Amino acid sequence: MHNHPGTVAILVYEGLCVFEFGIALEIFGLPRPELDIAWYAHRLVAVDPVPMRALGGIQISVDVGLEELENADTIVIPGWRSYREPPPQALLNALKSAHARGARLLSICSGVFVLAATGLLDGETVTTHWQFSDELAERFPLINVDPNVLYVDSGQIITSAGSAAGIDACLHLIARDFGTHVANSVARRLVMAPQRTGGQSQFIVAPVCTSPRNELSQVLQWSREHLHQSLSVSDMAARVAMSERTFLRRFIETTGLSPKAWLQQERLNRARELLETTNQSATSIAQACGYRSVESFRAAFRNAVGLPPSAYRERFGSPKVGRQASRVTVAETNPVTNAIWRTATA
Repeated sequence: MHNHPGTVAILVYEGLCVFEFGIALEIFGLPRPELDIAWYAHRLVAVDPVPMRALGGIQISVDVGLEELENADTIVIPGWRSYREPPPQALLNALKSAHARGARLLSICSGVFVLAATGLLDGETVTTHWQFSDELAERFPLINVDPNVLYVDSGQIITSAGSAAGIDACLHLIARDFGTHVANSVARRLVMAPQRTGGQSQFIVAPVCTSPRNELSQVLQWSREHLHQSLSVSDMAARVAMSERTFLRRFIETTGLSPKAWLQQERLNRARELLETTNQSATSIAQACGYRSVESFRAAFRNAVGLPPSAYRERFGSPKVGRQASRVTVAETNPVTNAIWRTATA
């Protein structure tokens, strides 16, 4: 038996998205006797006066208000009713207070706008639905927004991408609390894959720091500008005057990836961009992205994306399709090929 994981408070408000609310309620509120463990306690917490109407006109009545957050170990913020509408100050104060005493905060989709308004995300890397990523970055310039991942785990705060990505984030939290075997069991109950990308590649364990104060930020930028070259750990370490051993340790702490895996990820990102936005040949793209041959490029691309470069361009290279939208639509709707966004190839 595991120790009790505590109480999960799920916020309820006027205009609530019932799908994202349902994710949290299904995962944390449904008893799991088959697991033979002490499961989460859950409380529904009203942000607005009751009764509240969710999307579709569903009426929800909740018995407790924001004071209940004082007792919560984890707080789930489903998609906010409108990213243009500032959250109530009482809610922001309650979330900041909960965070200060150690409660975990998990947002789904546009729920990240609520967390952003608290100031708790300043200097952090977060994600949200691709449709809102530009708006989030523009309104909160101190936040690093990564639109390409299903969720970001920063330790005490977890943010997920749009809609169904909330399931991935919640399963990840279960894995943190109970281990992957329990998370896998819950995923089977939900009839979905436990991890929708290979291995640990679907999330950032340690957010990438792009601040000039980070001594590795310059080598990350330099490497992106020299992807066409054959880059080694020694080359990268020399840029910041570190030993290879120290550089490797700090690189993994900063990015969550080995240099080799990070370079592979960046090369694939560049290749996707060129396939989506240019008519360059596969040979030209392979050279621009630092692959030794067009054959190795095609093999690496197909292994990561699930499509050969030519098929990817045919499907996602239309000039009528926004580059960012086409990218993340794949990541969020295709449980097989979304591994392309965070490929941690050893």
